[in-house]
Amino acid sequence: MTSVVIDSQGVAEMSVPSDRLKKDRTRHMKEQVIEAILFLAAFVSVFTTVAIVYILVSESLVFFEHVPLKDFLFDTQWTPLFDDAHYGIMVLLSGTITSSLVALLVAIPLGTVIAIYLSEFATFKVREIAKPFLELLGGVPTIVYGYFALMFLTPILQAIYPDLPGFNLLSAGLIMGVMIIPYVASLSEDAMRAVPMSLREGSYAMGATRLQTAIRVVMPAATSGIASAYILGVSRAVGETMILAVAAGMQPNLTFNPAEPGATITSFIVQVALGDLPHGSIGYQTIFAAGLTLMLLTLAFNLLGYYMRKKYREVY
Repeated sequence: MTSVVIDSQGVAEMSVPSDRLKKDRTRHMKEQVIEAILFLAAFVSVFTTVAIVYILVSESLVFFEHVPLKDFLFDTQWTPLFDDAHYGIMVLLSGTITSSLVALLVAIPLGTVIAIYLSEFATFKVREIAKPFLELLGGVPTIVYGYFALMFLTPILQAIYPDLPGFNLLSAGLIMGVMIIPYVASLSEDAMRAVPMSLREGSYAMGATRLQTAIRVVMPAATSGIASAYILGVSRAVGETMILAVAAGMQPNLTFNPAEPGATITSFIVQVALGDLPHGSIGYQTIFAAGLTLMLLTLAFNLLGYYMRKKYREVY
């Protein structure tokens, strides 16, 4: 900005701002622009989340105007596309929970073991080779995993269990567990490597082996990060779609037996969304009620993960 200067004869003159002030003003404007861009980037995520919640809730309210909440929660049949329609979400929840448990029984032990090896035992060269392959496994399209489960794993399981149907939750859950391994292993390994080396050195000084140090020192210190990896694995399993749509059969079946076919919430949403049901019909509105249920289930797991991270950070 310009300023007024009084010379020795009492005449007022306009002075030109210095180059330093010009640069400071330009830098201040650039910082404001950058701050606005960063705010918009953060606002997009918040707006998207709020919009998703609004759509699911508003459309679900329309659905519950025709279907009592009691029937939705406690009915043991899910036949929204039939003339004798039933809307028991427990049928889809049973398939979702069963397939997720099978996947987690594979992903959590193997992912944890891989993380311990990469963090505490693998050499730098081995780690630099194994880590990209592990991340590449997480980048394989899920539809490929689905057909791999259907065409490769299911025949092997049928050779062991001849009564196993062609579509089943077991093969879908096992392959889904393989798909989740990179998420669990990578995040757990990052959490373990973040543990200060002084804790390891203190354990070695007390005579502990590398395995004892990894299990009794490193893992407890990295519990919050490992718990986050497990919760992410759970959320990933609950939200998986294509593997179950291809290999599990998409047959609504109230069962917790993984050797039977079943349908999950996500596979049903795909089935209806790609069908010929008219928009606004009760059958079509079911996908929003199912989606809201899935979102609440995922939210519960995320809250559990937040509680575990907070708890173990206070301990360690």
